[in-house]
Amino acid sequence: MDFDDIQFPGKISLNSVAGPEFSTDVTETAGGFEKRNQNWSGARLRFNVATGVRTEADYEAVLAFFYGRAGRARAFRFQDWSDFKSCGIDDTPAHDDQVLDVGDGAKQFFQLQKSYVSGPVTYVRKITRPVVGTVKVGLGGINQPGGWTINHATGLITFATPPAAGIAVSAGFEFDIPARFDIDRLEPIHLFRGAVQLPELPVVEVRE
Repeated sequence: MDFDDIQFPGKISLNSVAGPEFSTDVTETAGGFEKRNQNWSGARLRFNVATGVRTEADYEAVLAFFYGRAGRARAFRFQDWSDFKSCGIDDTPAHDDQVLDVGDGAKQFFQLQKSYVSGPVTYVRKITRPVVGTVKVGLGGINQPGGWTINHATGLITFATPPAAGIAVSAGFEFDIPARFDIDRLEPIHLFRGAVQLPELPVVEVRE
C-alpha cells in the first residue's frame, strides 16, 4: 500500500462527520420476514471532512495535502476525534487499558487492539497506527517502562524476553487510522473573499 506517514490537518478533521460502517445485505421475503447477510466481519470508518473547511486558509491546507497524496492514490494518517484513545476520550492512556493477550513463555509479538463491549458481544479492533510517544505496556497489571519496542507502522509490540505463561499483556495508547481520500477531484465554492466551502470531501479507512 502506498502510504505517507503524515497526519491529515487536525484542525480540519476535528469538525468532520465520522463513524463506522458495515456492509449488510437485507432480503425481505414474501411474508415480510428478513434474511440478513453480513458481508464484512469488521467495520470500516468513513468521514466527510468538508465540514471542517470554512476559510481560504483551511482550503489551502487541504489543497496542499490533496496534491501531496495525489487524490485517492496515497494513504495517510487520520485522527478520528471521536475515538482515538485506548481509554475514554477525556482520560489519559494507561498501561492496563486494553488486554492484548496472555503470555505463554514463548510468544514475543503482541498486536495492539481495542475492544468494544456490548452485552455478551465483544468487538475487537486491530490498531496499526499508534501515535509516537503515547504507547504504554503492562505485564500482569504492572507498568513496563522498558524491555519492549513498538512498530508505529503496524502496531506490533515486540518483547526482548517473552512474557511468562499466564501473564496478561496489556497496553494503553493513542492512535490514528490509515485512510485515503475517496475522491480524485476538489470542487471548492468561494462564497466571498476569505470564505470557502467544499460540497464534499470523503475520507475512508484503508484496511491493512
